[in-house]
Amino acid sequence: MGMLAAVSGTSSLVVLVLAVFGAAAVEMVEALTIVVAVAVTTGWRGALQGAGAAIAVLAALVGLGGIPLVRYAPINGLRIGVGALLLLLGLSWLRKALLRAAGLVPLHDEDAIYAQTVSALSASEGRKPATSAEGFGVAFKGVFLEGIEVALIVISLGASQNRLPAAAAAAGAAALLVGVVGLVVARQLSEVPENLLKLVVGVMLTSFGTFWIGEGAGAHWPASDGSLPVLVAVFAAASATLVAFMRWRGAAAGERRPEHLEQEAGA
Repeated sequence: MGMLAAVSGTSSLVVLVLAVFGAAAVEMVEALTIVVAVAVTTGWRGALQGAGAAIAVLAALVGLGGIPLVRYAPINGLRIGVGALLLLLGLSWLRKALLRAAGLVPLHDEDAIYAQTVSALSASEGRKPATSAEGFGVAFKGVFLEGIEVALIVISLGASQNRLPAAAAAAGAAALLVGVVGLVVARQLSEVPENLLKLVVGVMLTSFGTFWIGEGAGAHWPASDGSLPVLVAVFAAASATLVAFMRWRGAAAGERRPEHLEQEAGA
């Protein structure tokens, strides 16, 4: 029994780390696109300072929000609340990723985001070019808004499994890796398989959400934490089936994309 518990604990930790790392990587790719565009337009100093300030604020939010939850929140209420939040986030990510994978909405375009940011900060039609201070603000806003979901995921997963340091470390490692690689390759961020990452993370968050809602409601999973990889496999299989069905239906019907799905492209 002790060995089974150890294996279950290890598998849940692996899924947690991969989920947080993947979520942070996706959001930091989008944030870095904005930071690089700001740096090219207004200079690296303001861009890096804005990004650093945003990361510091996000880290503080994780500490202020996660530590009290771990120490003081009633465990069953925490699990249900965290499960509901993770399920909502996971289904949101999964829905967008499935629609893109099925070809119903365009893939997220980092090159378009880059061009749009540069255009907004550049001199045009008599407008003066943006200053370093304005670049700081744009970089801060971009990193903070992209990172706030990651902070929620870190707090939720870390608090629910009493593994806040591991969740925070996974997010920090992803941010560092994306930052280093992204600055080296500069504008080649469009090559990152962002939709695949979002699909994987969506599956993992949905699995965690389902697991913790069940735990909080008093359900007993057959293999305890070892049920998490099974849930991931089930949701992954369901997602692949849905993508195949939507592609088949779209090809058979030959219909144009509905107008409300077109709006998903910018989400």
